[in-house]
Amino acid sequence: MSVESLALVEKWPVSTAAVGVVRADGVVLGAYGPASQRFALASVTKPLTAYAALVAYEEGAVDLDEAAGPEGSTVRHLLAHTSGLAFDEHRVTAPPGQRRLYSNAGFEQLGEHIAKATEIPFAEYLKQAVLEPLGMTSTTLDSSPGGSPHGSPAKDGVSTVDDLVRFAAEVQAPRLLDPRTVAEAMTVQYPGTKGVLPGYGHQNPNDWGLGFEIRDSKSPHWTGSSSSPRTFGHFGQSGTFLWIDPDAEVACVALTDRTFGPWAAEVWPAFTDAVLAELRR
Repeated sequence: MSVESLALVEKWPVSTAAVGVVRADGVVLGAYGPASQRFALASVTKPLTAYAALVAYEEGAVDLDEAAGPEGSTVRHLLAHTSGLAFDEHRVTAPPGQRRLYSNAGFEQLGEHIAKATEIPFAEYLKQAVLEPLGMTSTTLDSSPGGSPHGSPAKDGVSTVDDLVRFAAEVQAPRLLDPRTVAEAMTVQYPGTKGVLPGYGHQNPNDWGLGFEIRDSKSPHWTGSSSSPRTFGHFGQSGTFLWIDPDAEVACVALTDRTFGPWAAEVWPAFTDAVLAELRR
């Protein structure tokens, strides 16, 4: 089938956009735009990093509740943005587990922890654990100008819609992980924790799983008004998103070349609602 509502991206105020919708069985229900073009993912890198962390957990290289990051913090805290680390600084601003402080620094310390535990540079571990098994041949963790030569596990991913629909199918019907591990990743960690959802303001609660943001009853939000509360995923400051709606049994990927801003907050929810409405028909 072809999901006609995907063509709504033509009205987005961006130079280039590519989108795709995929079921759990890997069937791509529709795609629009240059699906093989590589785009900077920004924070949509985090779900890929989280998945690699969960592979490391299942391999026995790390434990979710072992110490990692600042004093008192664990791997679980880092994945759930409750380590107390600041947004983009390796500086502690709260005790672990008390506030949902969205943190790139936390994911960078997570990558360092996994690299030390596996004795493999994190970008290489991500490639071996997730990208290669899923056939995501166009996805890399690139170094950023003036940044680490290894690339930040929080924000330096580059990928395509073709690759990300493979990942979205995997998360819906896991082959690399035990389904129970993925179920844990989409379960709220540290329930009732308040925090700021970047770009959308203070949320109480600001629910998060293990590397995936959970929609629940957040308002405003970047998914649709018709998205189920169980919807989970991530968006990125490079104008990208990936959501998975378990109730609709479908996932959607959108990659663009325009930085996130009011334009995205306006068009993304309506786009998601149109896609879900068409699929329900």
